[in-house]
Amino acid sequence: MRWALVKVCLAVTVMVVVAFAVPLGLVVKEMASDRAFSNAERQAATIGPTLSITTDPVQLRKAVESTQMGAARRMAVHVPAIGADAPVDIGEGRAGERVVAETRRMGRATTASVAGGGSALLQPIALGSGDIAVVEVFVPESEVSNGVTTAWLVLAGVGLALIVGSVAVADRLGARLVRPAERLADAAHQLGEGRLGARVPEAGPKELRSAAVAFNAMADQVVELLANERELAADLSHRLRTPLTVLRLNTASLGDGPAAEQTRAAVEQLEREVDTIIRTAREQRPATGLAGAGAGAGAGCDASEVIRDRMAFWSALAEDEGREVRLAGVDRTVRIPVARPELAAALDAMLGNVFRHTPEGTPFAVDVHDAGDAVIVLVSDAGPGIADPAAALRRGNDGARDGSTGLGLDIVRRVAESTGGDVRLGRSVLGGTEVRVWIGLDGRTRGGPGGVRTRRGRRKRRSN
Repeated sequence: MRWALVKVCLAVTVMVVVAFAVPLGLVVKEMASDRAFSNAERQAATIGPTLSITTDPVQLRKAVESTQMGAARRMAVHVPAIGADAPVDIGEGRAGERVVAETRRMGRATTASVAGGGSALLQPIALGSGDIAVVEVFVPESEVSNGVTTAWLVLAGVGLALIVGSVAVADRLGARLVRPAERLADAAHQLGEGRLGARVPEAGPKELRSAAVAFNAMADQVVELLANERELAADLSHRLRTPLTVLRLNTASLGDGPAAEQTRAAVEQLEREVDTIIRTAREQRPATGLAGAGAGAGAGCDASEVIRDRMAFWSALAEDEGREVRLAGVDRTVRIPVARPELAAALDAMLGNVFRHTPEGTPFAVDVHDAGDAVIVLVSDAGPGIADPAAALRRGNDGARDGSTGLGLDIVRRVAESTGGDVRLGRSVLGGTEVRVWIGLDGRTRGGPGGVRTRRGRRKRRSN
C-alpha cells in the first residue's frame, strides 16, 4: 500500500512536471531567439540615419565600423545602383545576392540561414532617392541560444526537486497509513495465536481508527466469551461434586469387601477427575475483570423455596451422619435477583463444604433474613472453622480445608457480586465457620460489622 501510493504520486508528479517544463523550455528558447534578433534589428536601425543622408562608401564604412555589430564584422550594407553610381556593398555579406534582392523587393525585414551556422537579419531602409538599401546583420547560433541551456538545467533541477519532494511526502503519508494497518494486522495475528491481551492503539486515519475500535471490541468480546465458557465449564463440573459427596458418604456405609473397595475407589477417581476439570478450567480462564459472569443477571427466584428444596436433599444425608440441622427464615417468600440454578449451586457449594470438611455429627444451620434492600443467607456450622478467613476470600478458595478445588466460595461470591452484594466469613454462634452471603436487591453493596468480606469492584478475581 505504501509503495503503491508512492508510485501513484511519482507518476502524477512526473506528468505535471513534463506538462509544464517542456512548454516552458520551448518558451525560453523562443524568448532567447527573439532577444537576439531584436538586438540585431536595433543595430541595423542605427545605420538608417546615415543612409538617409549619404550613400558615400567612405562615410558608410565609418558608420558601420562605429557600431557594435560592424566592429565585430557582423554587419553589411547593400546599396543598389543609383543613377550612374555603381552598387555599393559595405562589410561582409553572408546571406547572398538573391536573398538581398528578395528583401529589397518585399520591403520588409527577413531572416535567412547562412552557411556555417547562424542566421542573417536583413532590414530594408528607404534612401532619399527612393531606392531601397538593405542592412544585413549576422546573428550567430550561440547568441540565438544564449542562456537556453542554463534555463533548461534550472527547469530540470526544479522538476527533479518537485519529483523527489512529492515522493518523500507520499512516502511519509503512506507510512502514516500503513503503520496503523500493520499494527492491526499484527494484533490480529497475535489474537489468532491465542494471545488474548492483544489490542490496537486507536490512532491513524479515521477509517483505521474505526477499525481499531471494532477490533478491540471484538477482542474484548472474545475474551469475555471464553471466560464465560470456562466459568460455565467449571461451575457445571463443580455441581457434580454435590452428588459425588453423597456417593462418597454412602460408600462409607458399604462395609468391607472387594465390591465396596472398588466402588469407593471409583468414586474417589471420579472426584479427582472432576477436580482436575475444575482446576484446568480456572487456570486457563483469562482475566476479564468481570464479576458474576453468568450469575443470572436479569432473572430471579424465591430464595426460601430454593433453600427448602436443597435442604430437603441435604437433610437426608445429615440424618444418616447424625448431624443436627436448623433452618430458619424460609417460611415466607423472599424474591432475589438471582436465577434458581445459580442460587442452588451456591447453596450446594456451601453445604457441601460443611459435609466434606467437618466431622460426622457436626450440626449446622441455614438462616435467611430479609433486610429490606438486601437478603442475607447464613450458613453456620460447629466445625473447626477456617484458620485464615481473609486468605480464603483473597485467594478465592475454601480456606485451609484440604482437598478443595478453590471454586466453592468463588461460585458463592460471584452470585452475590452479580447483585451488588458480597460474601463474608466469620465465626458462627455454633462455634465453627459462618458464611454470610449478602444479596443486594437495589444494586448496592450492603454489610454489617464483623467478619471478612469481598466486595465487587474493590479487588480482582483470583483464579486459584
